[in-house]
Amino acid sequence: MPDLPRAILFDLDDTLIVAGDRPLVLLEVAREFAGELAPFTPEEVADRLEAALAAFWSDPERHKTARFGIPAARLQVFSEVFAATGALTAGLAERLAARFTVLRDELTDLFPGAVETIETLKRQGVRLALVTNGGTVIQRSKIERFALAPLFDHIQIEGEHAFGKPDERSYRHAMAVLGVEPGETWMVGDNLEWEVAAPQKLGIFAIWFDGFGRGLPKDSVITPNRIIRTLPELLD
Repeated sequence: MPDLPRAILFDLDDTLIVAGDRPLVLLEVAREFAGELAPFTPEEVADRLEAALAAFWSDPERHKTARFGIPAARLQVFSEVFAATGALTAGLAERLAARFTVLRDELTDLFPGAVETIETLKRQGVRLALVTNGGTVIQRSKIERFALAPLFDHIQIEGEHAFGKPDERSYRHAMAVLGVEPGETWMVGDNLEWEVAAPQKLGIFAIWFDGFGRGLPKDSVITPNRIIRTLPELLD
C-alpha cells in the first residue's frame, strides 16, 4: 500500500456516519407492528422490505431522483410491497415507513473512530474533501449535526452542483479545489460504483469501506485497491 496521499475524498453516508444496519432496523420496526402484520410474520415483512429497498436503491435511474426525497421514496417502496401482499393496507405501510424514518434518524451516528481518523490525517497535512450525493438541506443538516465542516478543506454536496457521483466531474472538481492530481488522491466510501469503479477510471486509489463487515458481493466485478472495515485502518 502507498504512503498517505496528498488528498483523500470521503463519502458521507455509510462511510463517516451510519443510520444503523438497515435489515436490523426494518426487523425492529416490523416487530413493533407484529400484531397488525398477520398473516405475515415480522421476519417475512422485514425480508420483503429489505429486498425491495435494495432493488430500488440499486437502480441508477430511480436512485438518481429519489435521493433528493428519501422519505417519499421509502414510502413508495413500502406501499408497493404491502400492495403486493394483497393483505396489508396502504395506511399500515405509511405508518411503518414513518416509524422507520424516525428510528433511522434516532440511530444515526458517527462510525467509531471517524472524527479521530480525520483529525489525525489533517494534522499530517493530508488535504481532505467530503464528497456526498443528495439534497442540500438533508446533507447539510447531517454535517452540522456532527460538526464535520471544520474537519474538511472542501465540502461538496450534489444538490449544490450540477453533478454528483459517479459523474467524473464530481471527483475532478474536488481534486481541482484541493489542488491535487488523481495519482495523489484516495477515495474512501461504501458504494462500489461511486467510490471505487468511477474514481479508479480516473487513476484515483479507491478504498472500499465495508463498515458492516459483509464482504464483497459474490458477483462483484469491481476490485477495490484496498478494503477496510474501520476508518482508523487508513492510518495503518
